Order: sequence, then structure tokens, then C-alpha cells
Amino acid sequence: MLAYTYIEQGKFELLEKQRPQIKDSRDAIVRVTLSSICTSDLHIKHGSVPRALPGITVGHEMVGIVEEIGIDVGSVKPGDRVTVNVETFCGECFFCRRGYVNNCTDPDGGWALGCRIDGGQAEYVRVPYADRGLNRIPDTVSDEQALFVGDVLATGFWASRISEISREDTVLIIGAGPTGVCTLLCTLLKHPKRIIVCEKSPERIRFIQEYYPEVEVTTPEDCKNFVLQNSEHGGADVVLEVAGGADTFRLAWDCARPNAIITIVALYDKPQLLPLPDMYGKNLIFKTGGVDGCDCAEILRLIEEGKIDTTPLITHRFPLKDIGKAYHIFENKLDGVIKVAIISKVGHL
Repeated sequence: MLAYTYIEQGKFELLEKQRPQIKDSRDAIVRVTLSSICTSDLHIKHGSVPRALPGITVGHEMVGIVEEIGIDVGSVKPGDRVTVNVETFCGECFFCRRGYVNNCTDPDGGWALGCRIDGGQAEYVRVPYADRGLNRIPDTVSDEQALFVGDVLATGFWASRISEISREDTVLIIGAGPTGVCTLLCTLLKHPKRIIVCEKSPERIRFIQEYYPEVEVTTPEDCKNFVLQNSEHGGADVVLEVAGGADTFRLAWDCARPNAIITIVALYDKPQLLPLPDMYGKNLIFKTGGVDGCDCAEILRLIEEGKIDTTPLITHRFPLKDIGKAYHIFENKLDGVIKVAIISKVGHL
């Protein structure tokens, strides 16, 4: 089968590999119909994910059809269309039992697919703990509608959930990339008083204004003044930092009111400074960490009910054989790209 592979820092390559096999009774083999490229894949390429192993097939955003299951898999069966969770989790350890599946203590726990074990930018993928990591796609939901459930949409859902957003809040979302838009979609479900999106890209600003006209938009240069002018208590009540830029961490806490919640969704390439003297007296609450993808079934239900639609994010589509071109466009933000769908097999598009 074809599989996009991490060769060394700065180099991915499309290789011919053996189709994966069942290794454990809780495994499933999924025939990938659609996959996508995530900024985290670029972090691997750039060498900023030390735990990523050269030789692995990359990719952790995917949907497909179950081909084969281990004898202890009970939640899905061959022929089912499924989403694949970015995280592998046993469901039984200390952290899993408390819903912190990103911190699963299993050797393959947490973000393993496309990082420490072979992922889904390929024709087939082996999914450990399939009862936990696969969710059946409702018949009325297309593959494209479900494509982001297991990663960026789960991230946005998790981030909005832990941010304790109320209807009285002014919410600032920094970043209108794919994860930022997914975070926005899930924040809209909370019906806060006001949502402000901070973004520097003119194309992404136009995207937000076209699809979400009820949302206010500002740029990083004007963000602090805009937030102060459009909030009642000296800053945003909740800030979600989804950009991961050079100055966006400081912007996040600088735009927050005293006693605000700041949720860090971004994955940074470099360490961030925590200038406590400058923050003194703001009494801020920081929430950080990777996505805890426990909510995929609920997200699929919301998609089925028409309450979440991420299909406008898919701006480009490529067959797997052209994935190198897709990466070039995505990495360099060309041609108005937001998200790319990689077509591995004929599926329900």
C-alpha cells in the first residue's frame, strides 16, 4: 500500500509499505477513505516533536471503513464507516478513568497514530484499542462532514468545554486556522454574549466574515484595544489561544480581564515566557494541554443534527499519490488553503 512516511527531519516521502496486520485482540484495520494534513504533521517534519519516530507513516486525521477486527473488539464491525480518534487510550488507567485520555499510560497511549505508530496518510491503518478509538459515522453524515471529528474538531470541543464559557461572557479566540475555526464552532454552541476572533491573514479574516458574520474580527495589532473597547470588565472573560505564534501567548493573557480563564490550545515550536511580575494581580487561570478526545460520539451527533458543519474548511482535495503537492500548498499557506482532504480510496464524499 502507499503510505506517506517520515524519513528524517525535513523529509517526508510516499513509499510502498506492507498493509498493516492485527497485532492485538483489541485492534482494528481500517481502510482509509479520507485523511487530512494537520499542523502537527508539520511539527514532525520540522523536528519539533522529538517522540516522533523516523519510518512511521504520518497522519492522524482520517475516516474510513473497518476491514478487520480483533476478537475482543465489540463496538464496530467490518463494513462500518468510522472516524479515527487522534489519541490511543486504554480506557482503564488512572487518567483514562478521569477523562484525561491524552495522558493514557499505555505504551501506545496519547498521540501515537502518525507519531510513534503508523498513521493514516495511507491506504490502511491499524487502530489499537479500537473500541475506544473508533466511532461509527451515522448514515446521514458524509466522510467529509466527519473528517475532522477525531482531531481538530475534538480539540475545539474540548477547549470550549474546559473554558467554562457562559452566556454573559466575551470570548476571544486567537487564531482562525483550522483548529481556531473548529474552536469557534464549538464556542458558538455555548451562546456567549460576544465572540471576537483575532487573525492576521486577510484570507482567513474574509472566511470568518463570510461564514460567521455574527462574530467580530480584529487583527493582532489592534486586538488589545479592540477587546478593551468591546468588553465590560477590562478584557475578555475567556481567551482561547489557538494560534501558537511568536507573540500570541503574551497577547492571550494581555487581553484577558482579571480572574479570566485562558485556555492554551496551541502547540508551540519554542518555549514561552511566563512573566509573572507583569501578570501580578490579574489572578489568571491557565488551562493547557493536548486534546482529550472523549467527545467524538457527541460531536458526531451534533453534526448529524446540523449543529456543526466543518465542510467549508475543506478548500483543497488531492489523491494520495499527490500528497506531496498537498503538503506544499498547506505548509506554505498557498491558494487560500485552510484544510486539505486526501482521497485514499473511493468513499462516501
